Amino acid sequence: MTTIDLPGTHVAPRTVSPDWVRISYASALALRFTSGRFSREFPFGGINLLLSYDSGCLSDCGYCGLARTRPGDYEDKSFIRVEWPLVETDELVRRMVRHEDKLTRLCISMVTHGQAFRDTVDISQRITGAVRAPLSILVAPPTLNEQRLQAFKDAGVDMIGIGLDAVTEDLFRSLRTDVPHGGLRWDQYWEIVGHARRIFGPWKVNCHTLVGLGESDHDLMGIFARLLDREIFSYLFCFNPEPDSRMGHVEKTPVQRWRRIQLAKFLLEEEGLDPGAFRYDDDGGLVRIHAPRDLVERVVDDGWAFMTNGCPSSGGEPGCTRPMGSWRPTESPRDLPWQPTDADLRDIRTQLDLDELLRDGPGPTRPLEHRAPPAAGRFATTQET
Repeated sequence: MTTIDLPGTHVAPRTVSPDWVRISYASALALRFTSGRFSREFPFGGINLLLSYDSGCLSDCGYCGLARTRPGDYEDKSFIRVEWPLVETDELVRRMVRHEDKLTRLCISMVTHGQAFRDTVDISQRITGAVRAPLSILVAPPTLNEQRLQAFKDAGVDMIGIGLDAVTEDLFRSLRTDVPHGGLRWDQYWEIVGHARRIFGPWKVNCHTLVGLGESDHDLMGIFARLLDREIFSYLFCFNPEPDSRMGHVEKTPVQRWRRIQLAKFLLEEEGLDPGAFRYDDDGGLVRIHAPRDLVERVVDDGWAFMTNGCPSSGGEPGCTRPMGSWRPTESPRDLPWQPTDADLRDIRTQLDLDELLRDGPGPTRPLEHRAPPAAGRFATTQET
């Protein structure tokens, strides 16, 4: 970092990528950029970076805290309702090296910007040249093509994430295309999904999906099945309205709906239930799951279905756990970055109301080799309640 000093003047350096990045508040805590603690102690090693530019993100998604037309300066805007302090990239890498034994997964989130591809390659090379923890990129498809995805692979990137968010083309168009500074294209996003799958391989690509943007449960389960058939992870988020965004007035998804989608997704992807086991009302809302009671009870008791979907560590344990990505510290957790305790599971059972939801039905039909590997990871020991 340099400054230019002239008589009577002082010009501050530009704090933009690639030499500067924003990091999540949880990452700032883990790397000792700031003091504080989590509301509940748990192992944390998933470091999240966000590219930073004076002009911010040039997209204008209706639900996003970084949306171009959301009021406020870019550096003051939140992302998934979390603070993102600005830090110098090389100092960040030095701290990653210092705390390397605790790191489980690293992730760079791109934004829609003309320099984003070049800067992401630069930052990726700085990280992979110094740190062993696996690196993911949450990409901005408008900035990419097949050759650029290959450049990420060549730079040592381990996994690629694509933020579909809206799970139908109509929703995507209304929230991400037909907006003041829109232009994002559904078909282009799926084109990048296909390129990434060919280059990075099975279970090395993920698509982010959101519950609560106006989709139906049937829509969500359909996208989960589509990605499962292509050996692509679907990572699940709960819509959390950003103040002053165009969807800032929309209420958060009811917790019962959220829990039931978490359970159904897990039963489909990791337990091999047939899509026909899930029944919907005329509006596409999930109303019944037909499955063996003992199977569902075991899944609920294990608790993994209710943990954060995120990229694994190199050993397969939870890597990116995104604490507070779908909830605030003062709220009950939606997706848990820790293995649920007995107290957590009691709450989850109440929220699910299995007696209303569950009916007896056939067991899994999908062969083991065609099921998703554990997205939430597996802990060796259960934490104390």
